[in-house]
Amino acid sequence: MTGASDIAMGDWIDRFVPAGIRPYLRLARLDRPIGTWLLLFPCWWSVCLAAAPGQGPDLRLLTLFAVGAIVMRGAGCTINDIADRDFDAKVARTANRPLASGALSLKQAFAFLGLQLGLGLLVLLQFPLNAIWLGVASLVLVAAYPFMKRITWWPQAFLGLTFNWGALLGWAAVTGGLSAAPVWLYAGGIFWTLFYDTIYAHQDKADDALIGIKSTALRLGTQTKPWLFGFGALTIVCFSLAMITSGSGWIAYIGLAGVLIHLFWQLHDVDLDDAKDCLNKFRSNRYVGWILLFGIVLDRLIT
Repeated sequence: MTGASDIAMGDWIDRFVPAGIRPYLRLARLDRPIGTWLLLFPCWWSVCLAAAPGQGPDLRLLTLFAVGAIVMRGAGCTINDIADRDFDAKVARTANRPLASGALSLKQAFAFLGLQLGLGLLVLLQFPLNAIWLGVASLVLVAAYPFMKRITWWPQAFLGLTFNWGALLGWAAVTGGLSAAPVWLYAGGIFWTLFYDTIYAHQDKADDALIGIKSTALRLGTQTKPWLFGFGALTIVCFSLAMITSGSGWIAYIGLAGVLIHLFWQLHDVDLDDAKDCLNKFRSNRYVGWILLFGIVLDRLIT
């Protein structure tokens, strides 16, 4: 086994949370919020892109999506750890996760999953009917994703389909339907996920090869950087088309230019053989989310 545990001991969970609750919070990855941000940003982008010119985004919807992202990211992690508990036990980075280490039983994990899905349903029911059905459809992707790494070299593409569903859901929550703009935003998010999660997967490529897990990191190998360039370029193209079809103004494109610069920096600077650097670059994608969000919001308010 290579690498070190991805659980930071002595953090706020250890300091402030009763011992019996700690494994549940770690199962939901509340100690590592980057996944929640990456799930949330496509929702927020879409809600803001759907706002009328001269108006800010609907703060109630932004709040609902924030709560929903926390809950559903936790549910997704719970499903993932239930499916991967035997694999996780064989990898140093994941061996201390609650199910792999035995801190929680399978029965406890399923009960916690039911609670999270129930809370997610309560959030979903606040949306228009078409958005509710879109949200229900996403559960198929959420349930299937953990098994993709067993059957395809491209689980990162399936993660993109899952994590960026909010680009469709956010638009539907505002307008009650869909149009070209959220579809292009969704496509751009998929390529963005391929970009950042391929970098992330390089952390585990040695362990994954040993235990038979598939990933784009293993599939692309030494050709990863040219592929990352392609993923990044397609991200920008699709986001540009989302801006065009939504009638965005010049400020939104300034935000998009900031995204382009950040992706180029990641591509140029990342050391794919350094697990710590791969993790840091992966985490830096929260700045991509904020840059694009600010561009969209300011564009809607000013132009």
